[in-house]
Amino acid sequence: MAPYLNEQQPCRGRGRPPLRSGEETLRLIVEAARQEFQLGGYAGTGMSAIAARAGVSTKTLYRLVPTKAELFRLVIHSRAGQFILAADELDDAAQGVAAGLERLLTAYGKLAFDPGVIAVYRLIIGECGRFPELGQAFFEAAIRPTSRIMADWLARQCARGSIALDDPEQAADMLRGMMVMEPQRAALLGQVAPPDASEIADRAKACTNVFLEGCRI
Repeated sequence: MAPYLNEQQPCRGRGRPPLRSGEETLRLIVEAARQEFQLGGYAGTGMSAIAARAGVSTKTLYRLVPTKAELFRLVIHSRAGQFILAADELDDAAQGVAAGLERLLTAYGKLAFDPGVIAVYRLIIGECGRFPELGQAFFEAAIRPTSRIMADWLARQCARGSIALDDPEQAADMLRGMMVMEPQRAALLGQVAPPDASEIADRAKACTNVFLEGCRI
């Protein structure tokens, strides 16, 4: 990931707005890139347009993020990070396996069905033939970490004796598909709107019930 600039900066003259930290500037750049990619696609988006939307100079942009491919990876990582944070907040000892899995799947559904994520997914499908780095970025920054988190959670439940699985990684793949595949595919093709929060929660509960019936001890 591009480095953050956290060092203290001297104050400008009276009346000038305080300088942003490098971390805040990078956050603005990533959000601007997300919007520009969504509007113009990957090929049609220039770094200068991203800099203009973020309100920074192109020099600042290239200092923080040297390539468009890296910036695209950061856009994906910022979305996947929401699921990672939600998963980190799960307390295995404070809830049963069913409640924990339901919360985990709900968090994953909120990521997968987020309109911004669906827009990025459409972009990748449309342009990864010309730009294979898009598919690689999505796999490395989104698919791999979310799969790993879900597999690790399942492995912990096995270690606690709550469920029995031969292969937590394979089970995690099955769970992810059961939770999002069909409704996400329909949304990608523009056939339906993405599920809302209530529908996501209902689907997470249904998937939890089906899954746990197959792996209870």
